[in-house]
Amino acid sequence: MSASRALTIDDIADVRAYERERAAYRAAILELRRRRRVAVGTVITIAFESRDTIQYQIQEMARAEKITSDEEIQVELDTYNPLVPDPGHLCATLFLELTTDEQLREWLPKLVGIERHVVIRIGDGSTVRSAPEAQHAAQLTREHATSAVHYVTFAFTDEQIDALAESGATLVIDHPDYREEASLPAFTIEELLSDLRV
Repeated sequence: MSASRALTIDDIADVRAYERERAAYRAAILELRRRRRVAVGTVITIAFESRDTIQYQIQEMARAEKITSDEEIQVELDTYNPLVPDPGHLCATLFLELTTDEQLREWLPKLVGIERHVVIRIGDGSTVRSAPEAQHAAQLTREHATSAVHYVTFAFTDEQIDALAESGATLVIDHPDYREEASLPAFTIEELLSDLRV
């Protein structure tokens, strides 16, 4: 289960070429993202990343920041490649959907450690718990307040992948100050299986 799916310089179109195809490409990726995004309760959204969503992220970053050199693109690749899931793994971005100063003051101190409290509860009863993505963990975790964005990973066994395909799953947040769950739709499970399988 090793085959890396990491993106390389050759996967990132130059800005002019990207501009020509952006409208259609963006529409396709937004639909893909919709299939991979799950709201859990009122404050947390989990977006499961894939090679395609991360490639789009880097393309958009290069476009917005007018990044044109291979060296600058490589910095973005080094930053975001850890979020491209290898077979047997899932990677996700956890968003705290906080839009007011009042919400930020209430929730950021309350949800310290949230990145370790996301659980995929598979229909057969087994569970897979989130771990913070190592490269991003240090900059996103503080002792007295959390960040509004976290990057998390999940490691599955072959048996758990089979069970997910057969019996579905529920996404659970079991943080002491935030206990919510949401069933994963069939179309999201289909997406996740495409990440998990070789």
